[in-house]
Amino acid sequence: MTAPGLDSRRAAYSVLEQVRAGRPFDAALDRAVRQLAEPDRRLAHVLAAGVLRSQTALDERLAPLVPRGWASVAPALKEVLRLGAFQLTVLDRVPAHAAVDTSVALAKETGGVRAGGFVNAVLRRVERLATLGASEAGPGPPAETADPEAASAPRLADAASHPRWLVERWLARFGPEATDALLGWNNTRPRLVLQPARLSQDALLQRWRSAGIEVTLAPHGAGLMTARSRPQELPGYSEGAFLVQDPAQALLARYAALDPTDTVYDACAAPGGKALSLGRVTARVVAGDVSRARVRRLAGNLRRAGSGREFAVVADVVAPPVRAVDAVLLDAPCLGTGTFARHPDARWRVTPEALAVLAERQACLLDRAADVVAPGGLLLYSTCSIEPEENEQQVERFLSRHSEFRRERNHTFPAGLTSVEGDLMILPQRHQMDGAFAARLRRTP
Repeated sequence: MTAPGLDSRRAAYSVLEQVRAGRPFDAALDRAVRQLAEPDRRLAHVLAAGVLRSQTALDERLAPLVPRGWASVAPALKEVLRLGAFQLTVLDRVPAHAAVDTSVALAKETGGVRAGGFVNAVLRRVERLATLGASEAGPGPPAETADPEAASAPRLADAASHPRWLVERWLARFGPEATDALLGWNNTRPRLVLQPARLSQDALLQRWRSAGIEVTLAPHGAGLMTARSRPQELPGYSEGAFLVQDPAQALLARYAALDPTDTVYDACAAPGGKALSLGRVTARVVAGDVSRARVRRLAGNLRRAGSGREFAVVADVVAPPVRAVDAVLLDAPCLGTGTFARHPDARWRVTPEALAVLAERQACLLDRAADVVAPGGLLLYSTCSIEPEENEQQVERFLSRHSEFRRERNHTFPAGLTSVEGDLMILPQRHQMDGAFAARLRRTP
């Protein structure tokens, strides 16, 4: 007989295993919780995401309690211990005995009886120290160095479980207060945001509230927020009444300000949120992606929630499937540092080397996308990154290579969401939504 509450912990452990193997968090979660009841799904999500968001702090708490050192612990048992410690030190609603008992049961499944005894001993110490309070939990923070600013990067990074090199960059760019706010945002679970598709926003609002579903407006009126976690179970999903999309991405369509007669090439379209948004305000959208698997998902989303003016194709940006068109959207592959709250696993995959490689790739894709922008047409470049190399610096380099293009402002767009140069620039710590960047680049007629 399965111990009470073990299914959700087992699912959370499965998510962590899959993420460490390279599977994206959302895909891992969907696979792991498919057979669970809704309360267990929610708990599994909270546990897995919580461990990823607080891994460094959890490891620092656990390491002194392992006699032979943290490095001696098998990777599978590290995940079990993290899950248990997260419940004991962060989740007030989980009783200590439930956190320990389910972790021990999970450890026995993973490594046998001895593993269960080891996990029990370590977590009992975590529980005792958590009860006694932080003053008895171990030595205090390291002494300040001569340079307090230099010391703050490791301290902030470890406390918020972020890569140190990234926190150092953010401190230099944003300063301590804004960086702390950014790290705090990244360690929260954002609410599900839904955008109107085949129903208007007012109609969706009325329908869901009539069904007893709590809904509020997203920032800048860019969608509807709900505490629900599974959009497939909301009224209107199967009819394509709405799509899942963060406010920052929804605002991109407003910022683009395309003409209703435009033909648009969405060059990296999967899973299709931007193609769906643009399809409602333009004549047609050719939505391409290089991956057949992603295009299948893209096509499914277009069938479910599209206007009928969006067309999915398998195509590589370096060999565009269209002749010159009125507008090209290049939502470029990027480091994704604006979406760490929504994708808690992503922070553990980013590296300085990956940033450099992506910046070069983006430059190549921009050059190829520019080839199919008609004279007088618009090239819209966007990312979900907050790193300058992928955003404003990328645009400056492009303009230095292409004198036939120039930046063009959207004068009707809220100034608080744009940079000095007129680019869309959304920062999580400032705007309370995913980070995003976009630039409107007009080709000479």
